[in-house]
Amino acid sequence: MVVELAAGAGVPVVAWGGGTAASAGTPASRAGLVLGLSRMARLLEHEPGDLTVTVEAGMTVAALQTALRARGQWLSLDPPDAERATIGGVIAAGASGPRRHLYGTPRDLLIGVTVVTGEGVVVRGGGKVVKNVAGYDLPKLFVGSFGTLGIIVQATLKLRPLPDAERLVAVRFDRLKDVGVAARAVTSSDLIPSALELVDAESSRALGLAPAPTLVVGFDGLAEQVAWQCEELQRLTAPLGGHGITALPDGTWPQLLTAARAAFETPAAVMKLVVLPATVADVIEQGTNAVRQRGLLSAWSAHAGAGVLTAALFSPREPDPAAIVAVLEDWRGMAQAGGGYAVLEWAPLTVKALVPVWDAPGAAGRIMQRIKAQLDPLNVLNPGRFVAGI
Repeated sequence: MVVELAAGAGVPVVAWGGGTAASAGTPASRAGLVLGLSRMARLLEHEPGDLTVTVEAGMTVAALQTALRARGQWLSLDPPDAERATIGGVIAAGASGPRRHLYGTPRDLLIGVTVVTGEGVVVRGGGKVVKNVAGYDLPKLFVGSFGTLGIIVQATLKLRPLPDAERLVAVRFDRLKDVGVAARAVTSSDLIPSALELVDAESSRALGLAPAPTLVVGFDGLAEQVAWQCEELQRLTAPLGGHGITALPDGTWPQLLTAARAAFETPAAVMKLVVLPATVADVIEQGTNAVRQRGLLSAWSAHAGAGVLTAALFSPREPDPAAIVAVLEDWRGMAQAGGGYAVLEWAPLTVKALVPVWDAPGAAGRIMQRIKAQLDPLNVLNPGRFVAGI
């Protein structure tokens, strides 16, 4: 009803879950309504035998995990700020964490969705069973759409049994290049890590570790398997320059997601770069050199197996907008040169006014605009926030 009335009046509507991705995207072009979904927080249906769950979009990730653990299952997603992040928001932002290395992103776990379109029409896609192959895979259309195509109100997701044991360990190296070599060695070995993270010296210090390039690896499964994999990791990385293995506390998992941002007091900007996994260490070295040339500081972390990097830029003195813009443009150029892309995840509005949040969409932008026109013909859902002015 709210969306239908707003559409009739031409008033924009912004769906709001936990607000954890509020700074992402292009600033809104005009004021509108903020539609809070926090009261839609029920667990509607849990089928332990089918390993599926259906929840309302306003339920937080932490609340859902607590309910599932009581039955020996879990949702294999670990987005930032799980205490605030809602299921609908995580899907809309395409958010994930270190465990994406093994378990994937919301696209891999979403099997059914209920959304409200820009005309106030309720649309259901997918189903409630894993082996649902009928029709178009409509749910995936809304993953990472930032609320521009529809307001997610319910979701059905795939679950997994809780592992018997889980361990997060760190291997310190002297050179960043050696960490990259070690990461590639792990991915080509018999090891099956649930997480494979690369952090530079600054991000490592933010994690409470020695300020050195570090490979952080997670394992889960049977206790015997986890113990063997940790031993094998040490055997594999020692000849490559690894200085032994350090076990990390469970509380380090969420810190991995914020390590780069937390390296210094306040970042001047945060950018996500997506590159080929084999080039992660090289891109970090190039990006760090570009920062030093302009008298700035940076901190880096990466999902090494997926090629997704978080780069946080800092200024040791009064920020120079020109230098910040130059570095961000260099970083974007490095990502694009390798066939990847970059997204300006966070920056002051003065910087966003000078640096595009999104890469140019190319021909794909026209397809995306046509989809937007079908689902939100009046352009009231988060207008202008996403790629190509969607």
